[in-house]
Amino acid sequence: MPRPTTRRQFLATSSLATAAVMSAPNILRGRDLNNKLNLAIIGVSGAGGFKMNHLAQKENIVALCDVSEAALNGARTQHPNAKVYADYRKLYEHANDFDAVVVSTCEHTHAFATLPALQMGKHVLCEKPLAYNIHETRVIREAAAKAKVATQMGIQIHAGDNYRRVVELVQSGAIGPVKEAHVWVGRAWGLQSQEAAKRNGDIVFVQDRPKDTPPIPPGLDWDLWLGPAPYRPYHDVYFPGPKWYRWWDFGNGTMSDLGSHWNDLPFWALKLHAPLSVEAFGPPAHPEIAPATMRAVYEYGPRGDMPAVQLTWYQGEEKPEIWKTGGIPQWDSGVLFVGTEGRMILSDYGRHLLLPEKQFADFKRPEPFIPASIGHYDEWAQACKTGEPTTCNFEYSGWLTEANHLGNVAYRVGEKIYWDSDAMKVTNTDKAEPFIRREYRKGWSLQ
Repeated sequence: MPRPTTRRQFLATSSLATAAVMSAPNILRGRDLNNKLNLAIIGVSGAGGFKMNHLAQKENIVALCDVSEAALNGARTQHPNAKVYADYRKLYEHANDFDAVVVSTCEHTHAFATLPALQMGKHVLCEKPLAYNIHETRVIREAAAKAKVATQMGIQIHAGDNYRRVVELVQSGAIGPVKEAHVWVGRAWGLQSQEAAKRNGDIVFVQDRPKDTPPIPPGLDWDLWLGPAPYRPYHDVYFPGPKWYRWWDFGNGTMSDLGSHWNDLPFWALKLHAPLSVEAFGPPAHPEIAPATMRAVYEYGPRGDMPAVQLTWYQGEEKPEIWKTGGIPQWDSGVLFVGTEGRMILSDYGRHLLLPEKQFADFKRPEPFIPASIGHYDEWAQACKTGEPTTCNFEYSGWLTEANHLGNVAYRVGEKIYWDSDAMKVTNTDKAEPFIRREYRKGWSLQ
């Protein structure tokens, strides 16, 4: 059985992390917590608007940036004194105006909007996934380590008490060593028939790149929205809203989106890092659109006292066999940890069960050893001012994002892949390379 993690061990680790961050030259050490951060918001609608509105309760919003004039005008009504930009490259020409940056652009431009901030010693909160592919994620993680600033990826469920209690149960050995875990999400967005899309609540029925070219909406800088991605004529199957994430040119489908939230729990609880291999199953990969339904099987080696573990991801119509046979409650989405002697933990965002329940009738839970969060975004803002550690910094979330991307790489390659993390290379086929890094449109580079 794994050696339990105690509160003392957790706090000791946290103290070391804090000391490391406090030694960084770019943290605003000694800053009065009553002083306000000056924030630049890149991407001001949707998820970006939510973060902006939350952080504005305690901090100053001094710069707004968005490729949509309509979105900028809406944000400007709330923050009339903020400077306004369409192009984040222009925003960074005025970097002295702000302390920290919130990046909520579309996935294909995350790294491009984030890297300059890190290079300038600015704190960064970036929406999930951290970057578009493995190469860009690695660039951002390493730049953050060098910058020694406060970073956070937008996986807000990580701050909830439910995840913390599940992590404590797993790491204290409540179900014994975990050699098997399953993660499934009910969302089925992506490549599927029109009938299936309607059944699954999707709004995109396109099976191939559209051939018509409707006019670009007034006030939208389409060239800037495309950024480093291949040129595509404007179409409303890409923009506005989250429709873009189904298209390989701009996103990576459900795996990189919901995988950031749901795989976070086993990644944290099981202390995962880089997988040894990944094999994916589903319909043949489409060259344009990510799948609605697929399954990916990850193999991880031993980690300290924890044994090797197999983690399986399911999306859309795929579900674990134990779910299909009614062996566990059939939650629409969930995480299942399988321990010894049939003991299991089933969790979603806000609840969890120890199964079979009769085996745990007299079970005494471990004393909580992971402190409560003050809130996912507030935690980051406080870290900017004090140097206290964040829980989803780019070191942690970088490895999580890489692992999620590897599921899609295996799916698109169509065979089991073996991963050399140090070399950032699939060792058994060259077919994976175009999915690990990409060529950029003329005029764009990540450096």
